Amino acid sequence: MDLLNTLVDKGLRRELPTRDEALAVLATSDDDVLDVVAAAGKVRRHWFGRRVKLNYLVNLKSGLCPEDCSYCSQRLGSKAEILKYSWLKPDQASQAAAAGLAGGAKRVCLVASGRGPSDRDVDRVSDTIKAIKDQHENVEVCACLGLLSDGQAERLREAGADAYNHNLNTSEGTYGDITTTHTYADRVDTVQKAHAAGLSACSGLIAGMGESDEDLVDVVYALRELDPDSVPVNFLIPFEGTPLAKEWNLTPQRCLRILAMVRFVCPDAEVRIAGGREVHLRTMQPLALNLANSIFLGDYLTSEGQAGKADLEMIADAGFEVEGAGEVTLPEHRATAGAGCGAHADAGCGSHEGGGCGSHAGGGVCGSAPVEAPAEARTDLVAVRRRGAGTDLAPNA
Repeated sequence: MDLLNTLVDKGLRRELPTRDEALAVLATSDDDVLDVVAAAGKVRRHWFGRRVKLNYLVNLKSGLCPEDCSYCSQRLGSKAEILKYSWLKPDQASQAAAAGLAGGAKRVCLVASGRGPSDRDVDRVSDTIKAIKDQHENVEVCACLGLLSDGQAERLREAGADAYNHNLNTSEGTYGDITTTHTYADRVDTVQKAHAAGLSACSGLIAGMGESDEDLVDVVYALRELDPDSVPVNFLIPFEGTPLAKEWNLTPQRCLRILAMVRFVCPDAEVRIAGGREVHLRTMQPLALNLANSIFLGDYLTSEGQAGKADLEMIADAGFEVEGAGEVTLPEHRATAGAGCGAHADAGCGSHEGGGCGSHAGGGVCGSAPVEAPAEARTDLVAVRRRGAGTDLAPNA
């Protein structure tokens, strides 16, 4: 397929695909999905070999969020029966992190619900970071605390944070459909604050909220322009009790196409399969390791993941290896120079070059999108987390 050969060549050169090419990846048929995975896999292996980075989530504060993000089980008005608790103490968070590190994780992601941290909250998280690094000197720590105010990113960096996560989630054009209590521009501003403070920026998306192919391409191009080192790809977990509980729009093949598109647009970034992989990729998870070089180990913020032992076995059985603590995740040009999600030499990075495909009716390289059968609602795979942080039960790691 000429399209895939072109995309592989561009990916090896860190050259931005056209929007039409990115849309065409999403429009490929299920019959071609293995060819798409094989092509994007060449780009993944070129930049990251066969290494898989493991990350571990610690939910420092769960539920009771004042924001109204429609996808979130912790949102204002959520009726999802999730764990709700206030801030973990630094020693509790450090103990929770230790379980993931013992399982092979090299990065701990400290997350707290809420619009954004107060200065007192930053002090709390700073103490937690220090407690974790006192016990595990070489661990990477990423904070995810919501919208940042001026100076807060710098304080987190001084406390020892290595990275900051704040996802764009969806396209600017549809952002107001999923959240009204803050704006897309607010999110962009926080990613830029993290960058400016010298933190490694981590920003990604959520697929499966009813968005169009154009929306997916828009948000991934916007991410490329923001230059995050890490791009988490979440697949919506339709929690009962949230506005998007009935949105079952994803098939395993669609998830693979989305991951491949992200890899082609951000060839040398750490692409992470985040929440929802067990629900939507299911038995196709090992194939996705050919596209992404990073996953979360064990459970998520409010939902359970597959057993940590099963994650490790999956990686080994698929012919990959867990990235060691002493290995550098990013390619040398990014690790040493912060070069961003692609080469800066290409004009129009994230500039909507190619004009897009409109409604998929216009031919060209996009052709017409296949009509996908409705995805099966697998509510049996959505399990609320009842173990680990905030409970007396052992974590899944």
